Amino acid sequence: MSEAALTPDRILDAAEETLTRFGPQKTTVVDVARALGVSHGSVYRHFPSKAALRDAVTERWLERVDRPLAKIAAEDGPVPERLRRWFETLIAIKRQKAKIEPELFATYHAILSENASGIRAHVDALAAQIAAIIADGVRRGELAADDPAAAARALFNATTRFHNPVHAGEWGNPGIDAAFEDLWTVLSRGLKATPSATGAAKPGKKARRSRA
Repeated sequence: MSEAALTPDRILDAAEETLTRFGPQKTTVVDVARALGVSHGSVYRHFPSKAALRDAVTERWLERVDRPLAKIAAEDGPVPERLRRWFETLIAIKRQKAKIEPELFATYHAILSENASGIRAHVDALAAQIAAIIADGVRRGELAADDPAAAARALFNATTRFHNPVHAGEWGNPGIDAAFEDLWTVLSRGLKATPSATGAAKPGKKARRSRA
């Protein structure tokens, strides 16, 4: 490849392939440059260090996870269905990556494990999307939550088994979908809005009046 044709995206593509081949610990900028057929100085003109290159690769990978979820969060429609679809999409994305690209999936998991701030930023962004959906549900009267942000964190943490790479070994288990269904039934009931009792007589008071 000529250096004139070199772009950040081409470098990231090559870095992704090289990371998969050699692993995050052994991959160097020289390896990436060699895969592209250019000097390592050309790569450094776009990414000043190995750490910067790794961060950019990881950021692009996380964006692939985030983009379809953000689209769901921004939709207009019944909130309970949208909330469930958001989680189902997250789970499907992670499962697909783990199944189709197991080496790459393991590589990104290893890189993220070394980047606590990157993980926090990613989780915060996902939690913000969930919170926005829940807040929309509260406004519509479809969900009940005093603190949408806290409810979002609780949902994300409660469903960790189904989307955190730490549990990837369990995702092929025959009962995994049934387990999610059982959990979601409990979680969704906790968020379900109940009809307002304003203006309606409470059962206890009605019973006392009938005895008067």
